[in-house]
Amino acid sequence: MARGRPTQPIDLSHETKEQLLSITRSLSLPHGLVRRAKLILMAAEGFTNKIIAEKLDLSPVVIGMWRKRFLKQGLMGLYDEARSGGPRSISDEHIARLIRKTLQKKPKQDTHWTCRSIAQETQLSKSTVQRVWKAFALQPHRQKHFKLSTDPFFVEKVRDIVGLYLNPPDKALVLCVDEKSQIQALDRTQPLLPLGLGYVEGITHDYIRHGTTTLFAALDIASGNVLTQCKSRHRHQEFLTFLRHIDANVPEDLDIHLVIDNYSTHKHAKIRKWLAARPRYHVHYTPTYASWLNQVEIWFNIITQKAIRRGTFRSVKDLIDKIKLFVDQYNKNSRPFMWRATAESILAKVERLCKVISGTKH
Repeated sequence: MARGRPTQPIDLSHETKEQLLSITRSLSLPHGLVRRAKLILMAAEGFTNKIIAEKLDLSPVVIGMWRKRFLKQGLMGLYDEARSGGPRSISDEHIARLIRKTLQKKPKQDTHWTCRSIAQETQLSKSTVQRVWKAFALQPHRQKHFKLSTDPFFVEKVRDIVGLYLNPPDKALVLCVDEKSQIQALDRTQPLLPLGLGYVEGITHDYIRHGTTTLFAALDIASGNVLTQCKSRHRHQEFLTFLRHIDANVPEDLDIHLVIDNYSTHKHAKIRKWLAARPRYHVHYTPTYASWLNQVEIWFNIITQKAIRRGTFRSVKDLIDKIKLFVDQYNKNSRPFMWRATAESILAKVERLCKVISGTKH
């Protein structure tokens, strides 16, 4: 039986494999680049062009082309080549030097590179720096905040809560509960300037503060519906009142699993006593500094962006009324949030982050 020409094997170094894996995990890089990185990783594992083509929905000819380009050019071969136009005036070495400088060094007098400062250092134009940064998704002017949990039972709590999301218990309701405190009823000192052609809506920077309210919310992960109450304060007394509100609105034949954080109000002795007297309640505390595990935080962000941040309120009552209006409309068309992350994927990501931190020199 005739066999095709054998393909040249791809042998990846540890560093190159890590870079390819990083590309496949990216949510911002072009889809084509991510797919090519997956292609090379599969080829390195020994898969044939035909099998790779079937898995990635490409033709074997295309697979062979990208294999050859990677073997010849390395990682740079996975990026799209320049289309028709003038010849390139910047060599690959210049681009590589710019990328290394962006990633590995910082300016002496500033905290980060700007297009102009690094252009002056590398003798490139500002527009060239911008194009290269955009092509490689480099953003030295931006930062993302993070905080690692110090909870000694972090792993156990992650597995517990993610397990609830992915495999909810039968004859039970899983509620993500928290409060959004100190929501300000702000009234601008002058009327808004309406949105128009060529300019955005205008508001004054100064305001009148009429007071605050605290929004208690319980998100049903199965339906996406939200049960809420607004209170003037956020002590254990108010939280207990909200728990009673939940109890009155959930059928008695259902168990209730509460996902809540470690705020002292939630662990007050009277709260514990109330929950202990009701066997159908099961409490699942999120790890410390890990409120992102609580799905109600996603909903808090939605109501903040759509109903609170840009709102103008003449009184606390006006603020509460508009929150209630938003909640009523939201529940009419609510959908559950699709939680796809497994406990293993979350723990693996935290592990990668810890490795990066431990390898960083301060």
